[in-house]
Amino acid sequence: MTSLASQPPAYPSDIAFTPTVKAWQSRHGSRDAYARMEEEHGWQTRLTPDVARFIEQQTSVFLATVSSEGQPYIQHRGGPAGFLRVLDDHTIAFADFAGNRQYVTAGNLADNPKAHLFLVDYAHRRRIKIWGEARVIDDDPALLAKLMPEGYKARGERVIVMTVRAWDVNCPKHIPQRFDAADVAAALKERDERIEELEAQLAEVKRKPGDAGAIDRR
Repeated sequence: MTSLASQPPAYPSDIAFTPTVKAWQSRHGSRDAYARMEEEHGWQTRLTPDVARFIEQQTSVFLATVSSEGQPYIQHRGGPAGFLRVLDDHTIAFADFAGNRQYVTAGNLADNPKAHLFLVDYAHRRRIKIWGEARVIDDDPALLAKLMPEGYKARGERVIVMTVRAWDVNCPKHIPQRFDAADVAAALKERDERIEELEAQLAEVKRKPGDAGAIDRR
């Protein structure tokens, strides 16, 4: 006889919407809306091309795991854009760089494969939540080499591979808008170069008063 716990969820969102969560939704008036969401479109289980691009553009993400005793742990993972790799529409992988050698994430995954990725794009105020199972691979140097970002100064120790079970996009509400320092620096550099160009044109006009219309008005 198959236990209820081993049966597949009726909806992908059931990975988060447990009976207790649904009871809270009912109590606070949001259950009907989420029930319609489940019936009409719901959360997706395959990574679409748009979401895959979003994932591979991130330079900073959070990975949540749970110990065998149910203690949650959230660890930051960062690297150049592309350090998170979408291998197919169900699989995300990345090189695990050498760090503080606590190995909490690796230890948790050895006991409990449940994992969650939380990705936030502050500049565009967009966030994506990804549920799945993850595993540590520490005996595949070829895969590790494939996933190491080219030219990035870090030492890869192992690979973490996540199988995606469901994902959801949150609304932008309450996400503060922030910009990457490199993007801000590039925008300021472009501005300064444009100012220099206009100042040079203005200086030229001052030397030739009759050519005032020569200023580039882009």
